[in-house]
Amino acid sequence: MKPHQSRFLDLALDRQVLRFGQFTLKSGRVSPYFFNAGLFDSGAALGTLGKCYAEALDDAGLQFDMLFGPAYKGIPLATALAVAMACRGRDVPVAFNRKEAKAHGEGGSLIGAPVRGRVLIVDDVITAGTAIRESIGIIRAAGGEPCGVLIALDRQERGQSGDLSAAQEVTAEFGLPVIAVAGLDELLAHADERPQVAAHKDALVSYRAAYGSRR
Repeated sequence: MKPHQSRFLDLALDRQVLRFGQFTLKSGRVSPYFFNAGLFDSGAALGTLGKCYAEALDDAGLQFDMLFGPAYKGIPLATALAVAMACRGRDVPVAFNRKEAKAHGEGGSLIGAPVRGRVLIVDDVITAGTAIRESIGIIRAAGGEPCGVLIALDRQERGQSGDLSAAQEVTAEFGLPVIAVAGLDELLAHADERPQVAAHKDALVSYRAAYGSRR
């Protein structure tokens, strides 16, 4: 496991972003773990998370011109990454959308930098891929071109149909790479280092056997 992946998982566990138990997902599956990025709710937590995002992006070597954060959770995540990148010497434009367009003030549904060039979408997880599909449409309508998706955690479980994960479905449908800071594989590997994960490893392995992507 890479250092930034270990730091990310430790942060998620310490902030209780990553919890264990029985959680019914939107898909109806009962999962032994749940990831709530909304609990990255302090400056220090977002600062560390932004650095983890930046290092995952470095590893991927993806070329991009700006960041886009889908409302709502993607907004602080893209912002945290932009700040982390600025601290590393690259000042990257960032934009995000509103859920409802404003008819007054500056108007419109987009806030931030003009959407142009190669646009990287930054979010927490991909479940059904709905937010990503909406983001792709928004970016293209504004004159930009989506070039990839960066997420915090890849659950690596089957998506809407077939054997592909939700992340793999996005790649297959749109031709966009999906980069994750860490996935279920890294979480299982981390079980040997964190007793709080080790206690749930059997349940995680069983869940992956039942619902994990086949490719």
